[in-house]
This record gives sequence, C-alpha cells and structure tokens, in this order.
Amino acid sequence: MFLKPAREHATNNAQTYFVTSDTWERRALFQNEAWARLFFRNLLAHRDDAYLLHEFVLMPDHFHLLITPSIALERAAQLIKGGFSYQAKKELGSNAEIWRRGFSDHRIRNSEDYHKHVHYIHLNPVKRGLCQGPCEYKYSSAYPGWKLDPIPQGLKPRDIYESPIGTAEAVPFQYTTAKI
Repeated sequence: MFLKPAREHATNNAQTYFVTSDTWERRALFQNEAWARLFFRNLLAHRDDAYLLHEFVLMPDHFHLLITPSIALERAAQLIKGGFSYQAKKELGSNAEIWRRGFSDHRIRNSEDYHKHVHYIHLNPVKRGLCQGPCEYKYSSAYPGWKLDPIPQGLKPRDIYESPIGTAEAVPFQYTTAKI
C-alpha cells in the first residue's frame, strides 16, 4: 500500500516557501492591467496578517511567490487565490473559472535555496520573452519601487550576519540567463 506523506503544516513556524499557482487552462488573464492590479491589491491586503512577502512575479498565466506564512500555508494560499477570485467576481464582473485547483509549494531549506528561487522568480519573465532584464518587468519584485519584507534571518548567508567585524556590505545580485 502506498502511503502519501502528510503535508507539513506551516503555522507560525517561520518557514519560508516558494509557492506557485496557474490560471485555469493556463489562460493569460494577467495580461489585462485591471486583473493584474487587482491581484496585487489582494496580495498586499493580506500581507501583514497572513504572511511576509519576500519576492514575487505575476506572469500572464501564473504566479510565483516567496512567502513566510504566519498562518497555515494552505490558508495563506486560499487568501491569495480565493480572495482574488472573490474580488474578480465583485469588481470585474467575472464568473469565469480563474485558478487551476491547488498550488505547488517548496519549503526553502537554506540561503542557497532561497537565492536560487529568487533568481528563478526574477528571470521568469526574461525567459518568457516579456522583457530584456528582470528590473524591466513591472509585475516582479525585481522592478524598482516594490516594498518587500526582509529575508528571514535564518536564510541570510552566514557571511552577511556573522561578519568578524560586525558589519557587512550588501552586494547586488548578478543575473545571468544560464539555466538553474
């Protein structure tokens, strides 16, 4: 008999997750500016009470997030997806199916894993041909002006927060188009 492992519940345990969800039948709903703005309004509305938002990208037919939930991960995803669906019906008059059922998640293990996923998020629109560089895509945390929550302390590289002289300089992340 095959036993499926129990899902690890994230309930105020300071775990950070890479979360992905697709639109129904991969429809490019978020090419529409009104839909994209509504998605971000909903995403940011639940930020303080449900999760920390570290990085994101909203593609035409899916999203990727790096979040640290303060509630169950499933509930955080429900607020993001279900909250958007509710608002889309209310404000945009849509009765269409919006999301594919469920979501994918990956628990971030360490700073290397965190930065690998940041790199993936930032390069997603470049690889899809939506922009030339990560900072050009306005629906990404790489775009200038987005206010994000800081990297969780446990995921910061040791050389940044355990410097022998007690200070460290931030070095800009260098982007390449190499496959991860």
